[in-house]
Amino acid sequence: MRTRVLSVVLVFAVLAVAGFAVPLLGVTASQRTQRLVAARTADLDRFAGLTEQAAETGDSSVLRAEASRYTELYGEAVVVVDARRAALVQTGGLRAADPAVARLVDAALRNQPVSSGGALRPWSRADRMLARPVGTGTRVSGAVVLRASVRGAADDIALRWALVLAGAGVIAAACVLLARRATRWVVRPLHRLDRAVGALAAGLPPEHARAGGPPELRQLAAGFNRMADAVTTALEQQRRLVADTSHQLRNPLAALRIRIDLLAPRLPASAARTYTGVTAELARMEHLLDDLLALADAEHRAGELSVTGGRGARCDATAVTGAQVQLWRSAADRAGVRLTVVPGPAVLMACTADELAQVAGILLDNAIKYAGEGARVEVRCFASGAEAVCEVRDDGPGLEAGELARAGTRFWRAERHRGVRGSGLGLAIAERLVAGRGGRVACAAVHPHGLRVRALLPRAEPPAPHTTGDAP
Repeated sequence: MRTRVLSVVLVFAVLAVAGFAVPLLGVTASQRTQRLVAARTADLDRFAGLTEQAAETGDSSVLRAEASRYTELYGEAVVVVDARRAALVQTGGLRAADPAVARLVDAALRNQPVSSGGALRPWSRADRMLARPVGTGTRVSGAVVLRASVRGAADDIALRWALVLAGAGVIAAACVLLARRATRWVVRPLHRLDRAVGALAAGLPPEHARAGGPPELRQLAAGFNRMADAVTTALEQQRRLVADTSHQLRNPLAALRIRIDLLAPRLPASAARTYTGVTAELARMEHLLDDLLALADAEHRAGELSVTGGRGARCDATAVTGAQVQLWRSAADRAGVRLTVVPGPAVLMACTADELAQVAGILLDNAIKYAGEGARVEVRCFASGAEAVCEVRDDGPGLEAGELARAGTRFWRAERHRGVRGSGLGLAIAERLVAGRGGRVACAAVHPHGLRVRALLPRAEPPAPHTTGDAP
């Protein structure tokens, strides 16, 4: 945002500077050109007066002497002709017979105005030709032509343009500095507000956005701080309610479990079915409380990692998942599921070993429970581009296309799995753990039947080797 605001301000600043600099350059060039023309016009008038004096006295020696001295002093050629176009004076290599001179003489003898050309520029180098009739009105007795050098005037214009452009550059630089300070004054509170929003979105108590910038932004920051306090309080109360409720229910459930177990020997045979149903529901409730506590902890951990970044965490996914397979092998044998692991090289994953072990345990638990007796569950870890993948694949019944989209929904289970123990929170816990490290959980169908669940996390860089020097 700062770049866009600064770009707009700079465009306006450049246009404003150009708005006064360009006309000023034109005015400067026109003024210096007018000064040159005025000075040379005065010289033409002087030579015209000397020509009239020479015509009256019949002696043109003074005119020739002045023209020669003028050419020697200024290096500019002078041509003077009479009414019959006969050359009276020719200096500096300029001749009356030259086509350009002849055209100016004809115009002057007809008492027509002669244009001196447009305004000079710093790169102008061609000499200007100026002409003036001798006499006035119908009494034109000759013409004077002057070839004026423009180099000095062009150099003056170049110097003045350099000063104008330097001033414009200073003003533009000042505008840039002011624009940077103004945009920083406006945008810096927005950056602080953005960080506070990120912390709030992650579920962490955000740092209060400091008031600054324009009054509207200060008012917005104050309003956000009030909202953040209310949202943080509500989220904390919600987390605490889930955690405290789950924790407080443990003791009554434990006491209830003991009483039911003590009651079992005294029950008649007719109550065995009811007793079995009660213990099954009790076990389900205990499992649900454990999952709720795990989910609350995973959400809190994911919120912390999304803000702090959790840099530096790494583990060998192949070794961690291999250890989990060994832990779950007995459960797979009891369920009649063949559990295998595909050997492979070490794959470094950007998470801790405990986090990956928990995620792999959830994926293995789901596969063993839902694949069914006689199914095969295959576990492997590999690298795919910038991601490290932990994959659990089975050849069980899998999920239908409409069910895959809901696989990670909390408390959701397919209708055919309603009788299987579980709370429907396993994948939700895994997703929160993986999301905290910048990863994701992806479910896909396997042909011809089965389910593939992948935990994808960023690959971790190998640790830097430690170098030791020899002792002297």
